[in-house]
Amino acid sequence: MSSHTAHDEHHAHDDHHHGPEPGLMRWVYTTNHKDIGTLYMLFALLMFFVGGALAMGIRAELFQPGIQILEPELFNQFTTMHALIMVFGAVMPAWVGFANWQIPIMIGAPDMALPRMNNWSFWILPFAFTMLGMTFFIPGGAPAAGWTMYPPLVLQGGWNLAFMVFAVHLMGMSSIMGAINVIVTILNMRAPGMTLLRMPLFIWTWLITAFLLIAAMPVLAGAVTMLLTDRFFGTSFFNAAGGGDPVMFQHVFWFFGHPEVYIMILPAFGVVSQIIPTFARKPLFGYESMVYATASIAFLSFIVWAHHMFTVGMPLTGELFFMFTTMLIAVPTGVKVFNWVATMWRGAMTFETPMLFALAFVILFTIGGFSGLMLAIAPVDFQYHDTYFVVAHFHYVLVPGAVFALFAGAYYWLPKWTGHMYDEKLGQWHFWLSTISVNVLFFPQHFLGLAGMPRRIPDYAVQFADWNRISSLGGFAFGLSQLIFVYVVYKAIKGGEKATDRVWEGAHGLEWTLSSPPPYHSFNTPPKVTEAEAHS
Repeated sequence: MSSHTAHDEHHAHDDHHHGPEPGLMRWVYTTNHKDIGTLYMLFALLMFFVGGALAMGIRAELFQPGIQILEPELFNQFTTMHALIMVFGAVMPAWVGFANWQIPIMIGAPDMALPRMNNWSFWILPFAFTMLGMTFFIPGGAPAAGWTMYPPLVLQGGWNLAFMVFAVHLMGMSSIMGAINVIVTILNMRAPGMTLLRMPLFIWTWLITAFLLIAAMPVLAGAVTMLLTDRFFGTSFFNAAGGGDPVMFQHVFWFFGHPEVYIMILPAFGVVSQIIPTFARKPLFGYESMVYATASIAFLSFIVWAHHMFTVGMPLTGELFFMFTTMLIAVPTGVKVFNWVATMWRGAMTFETPMLFALAFVILFTIGGFSGLMLAIAPVDFQYHDTYFVVAHFHYVLVPGAVFALFAGAYYWLPKWTGHMYDEKLGQWHFWLSTISVNVLFFPQHFLGLAGMPRRIPDYAVQFADWNRISSLGGFAFGLSQLIFVYVVYKAIKGGEKATDRVWEGAHGLEWTLSSPPPYHSFNTPPKVTEAEAHS
Protein backbone atom coordinates (compact mmCIF):
# COMPACT_ATOMS: atom_id res chain seq x y z
CA MET A 1 0.00 0.00 0.00
CA SER A 2 1.46 3.42 -0.93
CA SER A 3 2.15 5.81 1.90
CA HIS A 4 -0.38 8.17 0.28
CA THR A 5 -3.25 5.64 0.59
CA ALA A 6 -2.19 4.68 4.08
CA HIS A 7 -2.24 8.38 5.00
CA ASP A 8 -5.73 8.85 3.51
CA GLU A 9 -7.03 5.75 5.24
CA HIS A 10 -5.59 6.96 8.51
CA HIS A 11 -7.44 10.25 8.06
CA ALA A 12 -10.70 8.56 7.17
CA HIS A 13 -10.32 6.38 10.24
CA ASP A 14 -9.76 9.45 12.42
CA ASP A 15 -12.71 11.34 10.94
CA HIS A 16 -14.95 8.37 11.46
CA HIS A 17 -13.96 8.07 15.11
CA HIS A 18 -13.81 11.73 15.89
CA GLY A 19 -16.98 11.71 17.95
CA PRO A 20 -20.58 10.55 18.03
CA GLU A 21 -22.78 11.03 15.00
CA PRO A 22 -25.21 13.90 15.59
CA GLY A 23 -28.91 13.44 16.25
CA LEU A 24 -31.15 10.69 17.51
CA MET A 25 -29.62 7.89 15.45
CA ARG A 26 -26.43 8.18 17.49
CA TRP A 27 -28.27 6.40 20.31
CA VAL A 28 -29.81 3.72 18.10
CA TYR A 29 -26.62 2.68 16.32
CA THR A 30 -24.03 3.48 18.96
CA THR A 31 -21.37 0.92 19.81
CA ASN A 32 -19.58 3.28 22.20
CA HIS A 33 -19.37 1.92 25.75
CA LYS A 34 -20.13 5.32 27.31
CA ASP A 35 -23.26 5.84 25.19
CA ILE A 36 -24.48 2.32 25.92
CA GLY A 37 -23.75 2.75 29.63
CA THR A 38 -25.80 5.95 29.59
CA LEU A 39 -28.68 4.22 27.79
CA TYR A 40 -28.70 1.37 30.33
CA MET A 41 -28.72 3.79 33.25
CA LEU A 42 -31.47 6.02 31.87
CA PHE A 43 -33.56 2.95 31.07
CA ALA A 44 -32.98 1.62 34.62
CA LEU A 45 -34.00 4.99 36.09
CA LEU A 46 -37.22 4.96 34.07
CA MET A 47 -37.99 1.40 35.20
CA PHE A 48 -37.14 2.34 38.79
CA PHE A 49 -39.98 4.87 38.66
CA VAL A 50 -42.39 2.46 36.92
CA GLY A 51 -41.66 -0.23 39.53
CA GLY A 52 -41.84 2.45 42.23
CA ALA A 53 -45.27 3.59 41.03
CA LEU A 54 -46.51 0.00 41.38
CA ALA A 55 -45.03 -0.12 44.90
CA MET A 56 -46.90 3.09 45.74
CA GLY A 57 -50.12 1.37 44.62
CA ILE A 58 -49.31 -1.59 46.89
CA ARG A 59 -48.58 0.66 49.90
CA ALA A 60 -51.68 2.78 49.24
CA GLU A 61 -53.83 -0.35 49.33
CA LEU A 62 -52.18 -1.51 52.56
CA PHE A 63 -52.52 1.92 54.24
CA GLN A 64 -55.51 0.58 56.16
CA PRO A 65 -57.39 -2.74 56.47
CA GLY A 66 -60.12 -3.54 53.97
CA ILE A 67 -60.05 -3.30 50.17
CA GLN A 68 -59.46 0.35 49.22
CA ILE A 69 -58.16 0.93 45.72
CA LEU A 70 -56.93 -2.33 44.21
CA GLU A 71 -59.12 -5.39 43.79
CA PRO A 72 -57.27 -8.51 45.07
CA GLU A 73 -56.48 -9.74 41.53
CA LEU A 74 -55.08 -6.34 40.49
CA PHE A 75 -53.13 -6.16 43.77
CA ASN A 76 -51.47 -9.48 42.90
CA GLN A 77 -50.66 -8.15 39.42
CA PHE A 78 -49.05 -5.08 41.02
CA THR A 79 -46.88 -7.14 43.40
CA THR A 80 -45.76 -9.48 40.60
CA MET A 81 -44.96 -6.70 38.12
CA HIS A 82 -43.31 -4.53 40.79
CA ALA A 83 -40.84 -7.33 41.53
CA LEU A 84 -40.15 -8.31 37.91
CA ILE A 85 -39.59 -4.68 36.88
CA MET A 86 -37.40 -3.78 39.87
CA VAL A 87 -35.19 -6.88 39.57
CA PHE A 88 -34.85 -7.24 35.80
CA GLY A 89 -35.62 -3.68 34.69
CA ALA A 90 -34.10 -1.41 37.33
CA VAL A 91 -31.32 -2.97 39.44
CA MET A 92 -29.72 -5.32 36.91
CA PRO A 93 -29.64 -2.90 33.92
CA ALA A 94 -28.35 -0.14 36.23
CA TRP A 95 -25.36 -2.31 37.18
CA VAL A 96 -24.77 -3.23 33.53
CA GLY A 97 -24.78 0.51 32.80
CA PHE A 98 -22.10 1.03 35.44
CA ALA A 99 -20.12 -1.87 33.96
CA ASN A 100 -20.28 -0.37 30.47
CA TRP A 101 -19.19 3.08 31.59
CA GLN A 102 -16.56 2.08 34.12
CA ILE A 103 -14.89 -1.18 33.08
CA PRO A 104 -13.03 0.18 30.01
CA ILE A 105 -11.91 3.38 31.77
CA MET A 106 -10.88 1.51 34.94
CA ILE A 107 -8.77 -1.11 33.14
CA GLY A 108 -7.33 1.22 30.51
CA ALA A 109 -9.19 -0.30 27.53
CA PRO A 110 -10.41 1.74 24.53
CA ASP A 111 -13.92 0.20 24.63
CA MET A 112 -15.76 -3.02 25.46
CA ALA A 113 -14.50 -6.07 23.56
CA LEU A 114 -17.70 -6.77 21.61
CA PRO A 115 -19.26 -3.39 20.82
CA ARG A 116 -21.96 -4.48 18.35
CA MET A 117 -23.19 -7.19 20.70
CA ASN A 118 -23.18 -4.51 23.38
CA ASN A 119 -25.60 -2.39 21.35
CA TRP A 120 -27.87 -5.37 20.79
CA SER A 121 -27.83 -6.42 24.44
CA PHE A 122 -29.22 -3.00 25.38
CA TRP A 123 -31.83 -2.63 22.62
CA ILE A 124 -33.42 -5.98 23.45
CA LEU A 125 -34.51 -4.56 26.83
CA PRO A 126 -37.04 -1.88 25.83
CA PHE A 127 -38.83 -4.52 23.73
CA ALA A 128 -38.80 -7.05 26.58
CA PHE A 129 -40.34 -4.59 29.03
CA THR A 130 -42.86 -3.25 26.52
CA MET A 131 -43.98 -6.84 26.07
CA LEU A 132 -44.20 -7.35 29.83
CA GLY A 133 -46.03 -4.05 30.38
CA MET A 134 -48.56 -4.81 27.62
CA THR A 135 -49.95 -7.64 29.74
CA PHE A 136 -51.84 -5.06 31.83
CA PHE A 137 -53.98 -4.42 28.74
CA ILE A 138 -54.70 -7.95 27.53
CA PRO A 139 -57.69 -10.08 28.65
CA GLY A 140 -56.96 -11.53 32.08
CA GLY A 141 -54.50 -8.75 32.91
CA ALA A 142 -50.85 -8.95 33.95
CA PRO A 143 -49.14 -11.97 35.58
CA ALA A 144 -50.43 -12.32 39.14
CA ALA A 145 -48.57 -15.33 40.61
CA GLY A 146 -45.60 -13.50 42.16
CA TRP A 147 -42.24 -12.89 40.47
CA THR A 148 -41.29 -16.46 41.43
CA MET A 149 -43.92 -17.74 38.98
CA TYR A 150 -44.76 -20.82 41.09
CA PRO A 151 -46.98 -23.46 39.54
CA PRO A 152 -49.79 -24.49 39.82
CA LEU A 153 -50.95 -20.88 40.39
CA VAL A 154 -49.02 -19.38 37.46
CA LEU A 155 -50.45 -22.02 35.11
CA GLN A 156 -53.91 -20.61 35.76
CA GLY A 157 -52.85 -17.43 33.97
CA GLY A 158 -53.95 -16.84 30.40
CA TRP A 159 -51.91 -15.25 27.64
CA ASN A 160 -50.02 -13.16 30.21
CA LEU A 161 -47.93 -16.26 30.96
CA ALA A 162 -46.68 -16.45 27.37
CA PHE A 163 -45.87 -12.73 27.31
CA MET A 164 -44.03 -12.99 30.64
CA VAL A 165 -42.03 -16.03 29.53
CA PHE A 166 -40.91 -14.38 26.29
CA ALA A 167 -40.05 -11.16 28.13
CA VAL A 168 -37.96 -13.17 30.62
CA HIS A 169 -36.19 -14.91 27.72
CA LEU A 170 -35.29 -11.56 26.17
CA MET A 171 -34.02 -10.17 29.47
CA GLY A 172 -31.94 -13.32 29.92
CA MET A 173 -30.44 -13.00 26.44
CA SER A 174 -29.55 -9.40 27.17
CA SER A 175 -27.92 -10.34 30.49
CA ILE A 176 -25.92 -13.21 29.01
CA MET A 177 -24.62 -11.07 26.13
CA GLY A 178 -23.67 -8.33 28.57
CA ALA A 179 -21.89 -10.86 30.81
CA ILE A 180 -19.90 -12.42 27.94
CA ASN A 181 -18.82 -8.92 26.93
CA VAL A 182 -17.69 -8.08 30.48
CA ILE A 183 -15.64 -11.29 30.81
CA VAL A 184 -13.93 -10.95 27.42
CA THR A 185 -13.18 -7.27 28.06
CA ILE A 186 -11.69 -7.78 31.53
CA LEU A 187 -9.67 -10.87 30.64
CA ASN A 188 -8.29 -9.61 27.31
CA MET A 189 -8.16 -5.81 27.32
CA ARG A 190 -6.45 -4.74 30.54
CA ALA A 191 -3.70 -2.16 30.25
CA PRO A 192 -0.10 -3.42 30.41
CA GLY A 193 0.93 -3.95 34.03
CA MET A 194 -2.65 -4.41 35.27
CA THR A 195 -2.44 -7.97 36.58
CA LEU A 196 -5.61 -9.58 37.93
CA LEU A 197 -4.63 -8.73 41.50
CA ARG A 198 -4.05 -5.11 40.58
CA MET A 199 -7.57 -4.64 39.23
CA PRO A 200 -9.89 -2.28 41.11
CA LEU A 201 -12.40 -4.18 43.25
CA PHE A 202 -15.33 -2.95 41.17
CA ILE A 203 -13.78 -4.80 38.21
CA TRP A 204 -13.32 -7.96 40.27
CA THR A 205 -16.91 -7.94 41.52
CA TRP A 206 -18.21 -7.49 37.96
CA LEU A 207 -15.99 -10.26 36.58
CA ILE A 208 -17.40 -12.66 39.18
CA THR A 209 -20.96 -11.36 38.65
CA ALA A 210 -20.65 -12.01 34.91
CA PHE A 211 -19.80 -15.68 35.53
CA LEU A 212 -22.82 -15.90 37.85
CA LEU A 213 -25.04 -14.47 35.10
CA ILE A 214 -23.82 -16.98 32.53
CA ALA A 215 -24.38 -19.87 34.97
CA ALA A 216 -27.76 -18.74 36.35
CA MET A 217 -29.75 -17.13 33.51
CA PRO A 218 -30.05 -20.28 31.34
CA VAL A 219 -31.51 -22.11 34.37
CA LEU A 220 -34.29 -19.53 34.58
CA ALA A 221 -34.81 -19.82 30.82
CA GLY A 222 -35.23 -23.58 31.18
CA ALA A 223 -37.69 -23.26 34.07
CA VAL A 224 -39.95 -20.74 32.30
CA THR A 225 -39.85 -22.74 29.05
CA MET A 226 -41.12 -25.78 30.96
CA LEU A 227 -43.92 -23.57 32.37
CA LEU A 228 -44.78 -22.47 28.84
CA THR A 229 -45.03 -26.04 27.52
CA ASP A 230 -47.05 -27.11 30.58
CA ARG A 231 -49.54 -24.33 29.94
CA PHE A 232 -49.82 -24.41 26.15
CA PHE A 233 -48.40 -27.71 24.85
CA GLY A 234 -49.76 -30.36 27.20
CA THR A 235 -46.56 -31.36 29.00
CA SER A 236 -46.61 -32.18 32.72
CA PHE A 237 -43.30 -31.06 34.16
CA PHE A 238 -44.98 -29.37 37.12
CA ASN A 239 -48.54 -30.70 36.85
CA ALA A 240 -49.16 -33.31 39.55
CA ALA A 241 -52.20 -34.69 37.69
CA GLY A 242 -49.91 -35.66 34.81
CA GLY A 243 -47.15 -37.07 37.01
CA GLY A 244 -45.22 -33.79 37.33
CA ASP A 245 -43.96 -32.12 40.49
CA PRO A 246 -44.69 -28.47 41.35
CA VAL A 247 -41.89 -28.51 43.94
CA MET A 248 -39.38 -29.33 41.19
CA PHE A 249 -40.09 -25.89 39.76
CA GLN A 250 -39.09 -24.33 43.07
CA HIS A 251 -35.78 -26.21 43.01
CA VAL A 252 -35.00 -25.11 39.45
CA PHE A 253 -36.19 -21.55 40.01
CA TRP A 254 -34.18 -20.99 43.19
CA PHE A 255 -31.08 -22.55 41.65
CA PHE A 256 -31.28 -19.45 39.47
CA GLY A 257 -32.85 -17.21 42.09
CA HIS A 258 -30.21 -17.37 44.77
CA PRO A 259 -27.24 -16.54 42.52
CA GLU A 260 -29.52 -13.81 41.13
CA VAL A 261 -29.60 -11.97 44.46
CA TYR A 262 -25.80 -11.98 44.48
CA ILE A 263 -25.79 -10.75 40.87
CA MET A 264 -27.61 -7.69 42.22
CA ILE A 265 -25.39 -7.16 45.29
CA LEU A 266 -21.81 -8.07 44.23
CA PRO A 267 -21.34 -4.97 42.03
CA ALA A 268 -22.63 -2.98 45.03
CA PHE A 269 -19.78 -4.44 47.11
CA GLY A 270 -17.41 -3.32 44.36
CA VAL A 271 -18.70 0.27 44.28
CA VAL A 272 -18.56 0.60 48.06
CA SER A 273 -15.02 -0.81 48.02
CA GLN A 274 -14.03 2.02 45.63
CA ILE A 275 -15.78 4.79 47.57
CA ILE A 276 -14.80 4.07 51.18
CA PRO A 277 -11.00 4.17 50.56
CA THR A 278 -11.43 7.44 48.59
CA PHE A 279 -13.21 9.29 51.40
CA ALA A 280 -11.24 7.61 54.21
CA ARG A 281 -8.08 8.59 52.28
CA LYS A 282 -6.56 5.19 52.96
CA PRO A 283 -5.98 2.10 50.79
CA LEU A 284 -8.63 -0.60 51.09
CA PHE A 285 -7.87 -2.89 54.03
CA GLY A 286 -7.27 -6.49 52.95
CA TYR A 287 -7.64 -6.16 49.17
CA GLU A 288 -6.85 -9.81 48.43
CA SER A 289 -9.16 -11.12 51.13
CA MET A 290 -11.93 -9.01 49.55
CA VAL A 291 -11.33 -10.71 46.19
CA TYR A 292 -11.38 -14.17 47.76
CA ALA A 293 -14.47 -13.30 49.83
CA THR A 294 -16.32 -12.20 46.68
CA ALA A 295 -15.37 -15.43 44.89
CA SER A 296 -16.43 -17.50 47.94
CA ILE A 297 -19.83 -15.79 48.08
CA ALA A 298 -20.32 -16.51 44.38
CA PHE A 299 -19.42 -20.19 44.83
CA LEU A 300 -21.61 -20.62 47.92
CA SER A 301 -24.55 -18.92 46.20
CA PHE A 302 -25.01 -22.07 44.11
CA ILE A 303 -25.32 -24.49 47.03
CA VAL A 304 -27.85 -22.72 49.25
CA TRP A 305 -30.90 -22.45 46.99
CA ALA A 306 -33.32 -24.59 49.00
CA HIS A 307 -33.23 -22.30 52.04
CA HIS A 308 -36.16 -20.64 50.24
CA MET A 309 -37.99 -23.96 50.53
CA PHE A 310 -37.67 -25.12 54.15
CA THR A 311 -41.46 -25.56 54.39
CA VAL A 312 -41.97 -27.80 51.33
CA GLY A 313 -41.34 -31.00 53.29
CA MET A 314 -37.75 -31.77 52.35
CA PRO A 315 -35.87 -34.40 54.39
CA LEU A 316 -34.22 -33.32 57.63
CA THR A 317 -30.73 -33.90 56.19
CA GLY A 318 -31.59 -31.56 53.32
CA GLU A 319 -32.76 -28.88 55.73
CA LEU A 320 -29.56 -29.20 57.77
CA PHE A 321 -27.36 -29.01 54.68
CA PHE A 322 -29.06 -25.84 53.39
CA MET A 323 -29.16 -24.32 56.87
CA PHE A 324 -25.42 -24.73 57.43
CA THR A 325 -24.32 -23.70 53.93
CA THR A 326 -26.51 -20.59 54.20
CA MET A 327 -24.90 -19.66 57.51
CA LEU A 328 -21.50 -20.20 55.90
CA ILE A 329 -22.16 -17.27 53.52
CA ALA A 330 -22.09 -15.02 56.60
CA VAL A 331 -18.32 -15.65 56.88
CA PRO A 332 -17.08 -14.04 53.61
CA THR A 333 -19.75 -11.35 53.97
CA GLY A 334 -18.48 -10.63 57.48
CA VAL A 335 -14.95 -10.38 56.08
CA LYS A 336 -16.16 -7.69 53.70
CA VAL A 337 -17.94 -5.66 56.39
CA PHE A 338 -14.88 -5.96 58.66
CA ASN A 339 -12.59 -4.76 55.86
CA TRP A 340 -14.79 -1.74 55.09
CA VAL A 341 -14.84 -0.76 58.75
CA ALA A 342 -11.07 -1.36 59.07
CA THR A 343 -10.51 0.86 56.01
CA MET A 344 -12.37 3.70 57.73
CA TRP A 345 -10.60 3.13 61.06
CA ARG A 346 -8.37 6.18 61.77
CA GLY A 347 -8.88 7.44 58.22
CA ALA A 348 -9.20 11.15 57.44
CA MET A 349 -12.89 10.77 56.60
CA THR A 350 -15.11 13.34 54.94
CA PHE A 351 -18.81 12.86 54.34
CA GLU A 352 -19.73 13.86 50.82
CA THR A 353 -22.89 12.30 49.37
CA PRO A 354 -21.20 9.18 47.87
CA MET A 355 -19.59 8.39 51.24
CA LEU A 356 -22.90 8.91 53.08
CA PHE A 357 -24.66 6.43 50.80
CA ALA A 358 -21.75 3.99 51.14
CA LEU A 359 -21.87 4.23 54.95
CA ALA A 360 -25.65 3.76 55.00
CA PHE A 361 -25.10 0.76 52.71
CA VAL A 362 -22.65 -0.88 55.15
CA ILE A 363 -24.93 -0.37 58.17
CA LEU A 364 -28.30 -1.19 56.58
CA PHE A 365 -27.05 -4.02 54.38
CA THR A 366 -25.65 -5.60 57.55
CA ILE A 367 -29.12 -5.41 59.14
CA GLY A 368 -30.48 -7.18 56.05
CA GLY A 369 -27.73 -9.78 56.46
CA PHE A 370 -28.66 -10.40 60.10
CA SER A 371 -32.34 -10.96 59.30
CA GLY A 372 -31.11 -13.33 56.56
CA LEU A 373 -29.20 -15.31 59.20
CA MET A 374 -32.44 -15.54 61.22
CA LEU A 375 -34.23 -16.90 58.14
CA ALA A 376 -31.40 -19.42 57.63
CA ILE A 377 -32.32 -21.23 60.85
CA ALA A 378 -34.67 -23.91 59.48
CA PRO A 379 -36.88 -24.51 62.55
CA VAL A 380 -37.63 -20.83 63.08
CA ASP A 381 -37.98 -20.21 59.35
CA PHE A 382 -41.13 -22.34 59.56
CA GLN A 383 -42.54 -19.41 61.52
CA TYR A 384 -41.08 -16.57 59.40
CA HIS A 385 -41.71 -18.17 56.01
CA ASP A 386 -44.06 -16.24 53.71
CA THR A 387 -44.54 -13.45 56.24
CA TYR A 388 -43.65 -9.78 56.04
CA PHE A 389 -40.41 -10.62 57.88
CA VAL A 390 -39.11 -12.08 54.61
CA VAL A 391 -40.29 -8.95 52.74
CA ALA A 392 -38.43 -6.77 55.25
CA HIS A 393 -35.28 -8.92 54.94
CA PHE A 394 -34.90 -8.86 51.18
CA HIS A 395 -35.89 -5.22 50.86
CA TYR A 396 -33.17 -4.27 53.35
CA VAL A 397 -30.69 -6.12 51.16
CA LEU A 398 -31.99 -4.71 47.88
CA VAL A 399 -33.00 -1.12 48.70
CA PRO A 400 -30.54 0.29 51.27
CA GLY A 401 -28.29 -2.42 49.84
CA ALA A 402 -28.19 -2.53 46.04
CA VAL A 403 -30.10 0.71 45.33
CA PHE A 404 -28.13 2.82 47.84
CA ALA A 405 -24.90 1.49 46.32
CA LEU A 406 -26.22 2.55 42.90
CA PHE A 407 -26.85 6.05 44.29
CA ALA A 408 -23.39 6.08 45.90
CA GLY A 409 -21.77 5.10 42.59
CA ALA A 410 -23.87 7.60 40.65
CA TYR A 411 -22.83 10.53 42.88
CA TYR A 412 -19.22 9.30 42.92
CA TRP A 413 -18.78 9.08 39.14
CA LEU A 414 -21.38 11.63 37.97
CA PRO A 415 -18.82 14.51 37.90
CA LYS A 416 -16.51 12.26 35.84
CA TRP A 417 -19.34 11.32 33.44
CA THR A 418 -20.81 14.79 32.95
CA GLY A 419 -17.82 17.04 33.60
CA HIS A 420 -19.86 18.98 36.17
CA MET A 421 -20.07 18.72 39.95
CA TYR A 422 -23.50 17.74 41.22
CA ASP A 423 -25.29 19.97 43.77
CA GLU A 424 -23.85 18.73 47.08
CA LYS A 425 -26.61 20.27 49.21
CA LEU A 426 -29.36 18.58 47.17
CA GLY A 427 -27.38 15.32 47.28
CA GLN A 428 -27.33 15.51 51.10
CA TRP A 429 -31.07 16.20 51.16
CA HIS A 430 -31.62 13.19 48.92
CA PHE A 431 -29.49 11.05 51.21
CA TRP A 432 -31.12 12.01 54.52
CA LEU A 433 -34.70 11.87 53.23
CA SER A 434 -34.05 8.49 51.58
CA THR A 435 -32.29 7.00 54.59
CA ILE A 436 -34.90 8.06 57.14
CA SER A 437 -37.86 7.12 54.94
CA VAL A 438 -36.43 3.75 53.84
CA ASN A 439 -36.18 2.70 57.49
CA VAL A 440 -39.69 3.99 58.27
CA LEU A 441 -40.85 1.99 55.25
CA PHE A 442 -39.18 -1.37 55.88
CA PHE A 443 -38.30 -1.65 59.56
CA PRO A 444 -41.93 -2.00 60.76
CA GLN A 445 -42.34 -4.89 58.34
CA HIS A 446 -40.08 -6.98 60.60
CA PHE A 447 -42.59 -6.51 63.42
CA LEU A 448 -45.54 -7.27 61.14
CA GLY A 449 -43.88 -10.49 59.99
CA LEU A 450 -42.98 -11.64 63.50
CA ALA A 451 -46.60 -10.95 64.50
CA GLY A 452 -47.71 -13.25 61.67
CA MET A 453 -48.83 -11.01 58.80
CA PRO A 454 -48.60 -13.00 55.54
CA ARG A 455 -47.02 -11.41 52.47
CA ARG A 456 -48.78 -10.77 49.12
CA ILE A 457 -52.20 -10.02 50.64
CA PRO A 458 -54.31 -6.95 49.79
CA ASP A 459 -56.28 -7.02 53.06
CA TYR A 460 -55.22 -7.85 56.62
CA ALA A 461 -56.48 -8.23 60.18
CA VAL A 462 -56.94 -5.04 62.18
CA GLN A 463 -54.07 -5.74 64.62
CA PHE A 464 -51.60 -5.08 61.78
CA ALA A 465 -53.06 -1.66 60.94
CA ASP A 466 -50.73 0.69 62.85
CA TRP A 467 -47.41 -0.62 61.53
CA ASN A 468 -48.82 -0.84 58.01
CA ARG A 469 -49.86 2.80 58.13
CA ILE A 470 -46.35 3.83 59.26
CA SER A 471 -44.78 1.62 56.59
CA SER A 472 -46.96 3.18 53.87
CA LEU A 473 -46.11 6.74 54.98
CA GLY A 474 -42.41 5.82 54.81
CA GLY A 475 -43.01 4.39 51.34
CA PHE A 476 -44.60 7.57 49.98
CA ALA A 477 -41.80 9.69 51.50
CA PHE A 478 -39.14 7.40 49.99
CA GLY A 479 -40.78 7.50 46.57
CA LEU A 480 -41.00 11.31 46.55
CA SER A 481 -37.37 11.67 47.74
CA GLN A 482 -36.18 10.02 44.53
CA LEU A 483 -37.40 13.00 42.50
CA ILE A 484 -34.55 14.98 44.09
CA PHE A 485 -32.09 12.48 42.58
CA VAL A 486 -33.55 12.96 39.10
CA TYR A 487 -33.22 16.73 39.51
CA VAL A 488 -29.61 16.42 40.72
CA VAL A 489 -28.68 14.29 37.70
CA TYR A 490 -30.51 16.63 35.31
CA LYS A 491 -28.72 19.66 36.81
CA ALA A 492 -25.30 18.02 36.52
CA ILE A 493 -25.89 17.06 32.88
CA LYS A 494 -27.07 20.61 32.06
CA GLY A 495 -24.11 22.38 33.65
CA GLY A 496 -22.74 23.60 36.94
CA GLU A 497 -19.31 23.89 38.47
CA LYS A 498 -16.63 22.27 36.27
CA ALA A 499 -15.28 19.02 37.71
CA THR A 500 -11.52 18.53 37.91
CA ASP A 501 -9.99 15.39 36.39
CA ARG A 502 -9.35 13.77 39.78
CA VAL A 503 -12.76 14.71 41.11
CA TRP A 504 -12.11 13.51 44.68
CA GLU A 505 -8.94 14.31 46.57
CA GLY A 506 -8.47 10.71 47.76
CA ALA A 507 -9.42 9.01 44.47
CA HIS A 508 -7.02 6.60 42.78
CA GLY A 509 -7.36 4.61 39.58
CA LEU A 510 -7.09 5.00 35.82
CA GLU A 511 -10.50 6.65 35.37
CA TRP A 512 -9.24 9.71 37.27
CA THR A 513 -6.35 10.18 34.82
CA LEU A 514 -8.85 11.01 32.04
CA SER A 515 -10.45 14.40 31.56
CA SER A 516 -13.93 15.09 33.03
CA PRO A 517 -15.97 14.25 30.98
CA PRO A 518 -13.71 11.63 29.32
CA PRO A 519 -13.17 11.88 25.56
CA TYR A 520 -15.57 9.88 23.38
CA HIS A 521 -12.73 7.40 22.80
CA SER A 522 -10.48 7.04 25.81
CA PHE A 523 -7.16 5.19 26.05
CA ASN A 524 -6.36 4.86 22.35
CA THR A 525 -2.86 4.12 23.60
CA PRO A 526 -3.02 1.89 26.67
CA PRO A 527 -1.62 3.40 29.90
CA LYS A 528 1.08 1.58 31.90
CA VAL A 529 0.02 0.44 35.36
CA THR A 530 2.60 0.15 38.13
CA GLU A 531 2.32 -1.53 41.53
CA ALA A 532 2.30 1.89 43.21
CA GLU A 533 -0.76 3.07 41.27
CA ALA A 534 -2.76 -0.12 41.71
CA HIS A 535 -3.80 0.18 45.36
CA SER A 536 -2.39 3.52 46.41
